Amino acid sequence: MSDHRAAVRHHTLRTGMIEFDNGTGSIVSVPCTIRDVSGTGARVALNSSAWVAEEFTLVFSSGLRKGCRVAWRKERLIGGAFADGYASADEQAAMMTADEQARHRLGIGARVKAARETRGYTEAQLAQRLSVTPAFVALVEQGEADIPLYQLMHIADLLMVSLDGLVAGSVPEGVDAG
Repeated sequence: MSDHRAAVRHHTLRTGMIEFDNGTGSIVSVPCTIRDVSGTGARVALNSSAWVAEEFTLVFSSGLRKGCRVAWRKERLIGGAFADGYASADEQAAMMTADEQARHRLGIGARVKAARETRGYTEAQLAQRLSVTPAFVALVEQGEADIPLYQLMHIADLLMVSLDGLVAGSVPEGVDAG
């Protein structure tokens, strides 16, 4: 499975635009619905049966513009892979609504808690090893606080799990993060 297909998708339904050069030097803008986003691309549904070039720019309502190339097509659905590779954390945040970001934080928190419990650490023990307060660990596990990437990397190392598993792995049972 390619990295693009394996990337965790965050379901969204929002309007956007696809822009591309029509071959004559003119830029064509086609409205679309952005259905899913991930760190490596987006799945979009065209609002018309318009032709779209192999390389295009996906314009999010936040103003974020991402260069894409067509990874696959199926009627009006297009899978677009980000031309510059993986989207940064700031770009991914701009691609998701506040509710989607909250669900994502909740999922990360649930995976951190599950990994911590599997390794037998208390919140206080993990907090001590991270040089943070136990209250901060509790907030992270409840999905109430953002955790910087360097701390997620440290947690992954301490709990002997992959960073990908913490950020995008399966959500433990009983947690509604999707």
